[in-house]
Amino acid sequence: MMRAMTRPDATVFQTWLTQTCATLGAAVGVAVLLHAGAAAAAKLDVNFTGAHIPTSLQMATTSTPATVKVLTWQGADIDGDGAPDFVNPTGKAPRQHDAYGYGAFGASRDGGSRPHEGVDYMVDAGQDVVAPVSGFVTKIGFAYADDARLKFIEITNPAIGYVARVFYVDPSVEVGDTLRLGQVIGRAHGLEAKYPGGMTDHVHLELIAPNQARIDATRMLAERYVTRLAT
Repeated sequence: MMRAMTRPDATVFQTWLTQTCATLGAAVGVAVLLHAGAAAAAKLDVNFTGAHIPTSLQMATTSTPATVKVLTWQGADIDGDGAPDFVNPTGKAPRQHDAYGYGAFGASRDGGSRPHEGVDYMVDAGQDVVAPVSGFVTKIGFAYADDARLKFIEITNPAIGYVARVFYVDPSVEVGDTLRLGQVIGRAHGLEAKYPGGMTDHVHLELIAPNQARIDATRMLAERYVTRLAT
């Protein structure tokens, strides 16, 4: 049995209409906000992509410069004036073991019958050799009585009382010359002809203290590493 349809109450209809309009209004508001947000995001993207972005080359250019550690030599200050009194005559390290032995002070010589009285500093044949102390050239002699090719230069510093003898040098100075510390005194003479088969080219440095004793030159010339910009 079908019931008779009744006409909707006016109050109920008014309530439904109000709610529907409110829902539609909210939806429209959300749509407007979404549209505005999208437009703002697009503008931000344009501004960002148009900004200055460093290139890889620019970043490399402004990065921290490369550095290297370099071996240098710190000379001892004997007289206490704040300046070194000794320099390395070749700028290179002492000779290590080769076919003829070691270049260190006190190393065995002549089958152990005597100690090495100096320090051998490695060198390239023909390179400049400098004065390890300041002072006067007091002697130019021969390293070996039977070989006039190999000479030594003796430098005396009366202010500090030390004498330096630098062997295997072709002199560019003369007896009586006044020398400043580090001044060129000649060129290194190669040793292949005298010691064939594997002796490292070097200059032999002897330091004689005020008490006339020969001392280890590495006591006066300390190894030191410094950091410098790579080239």
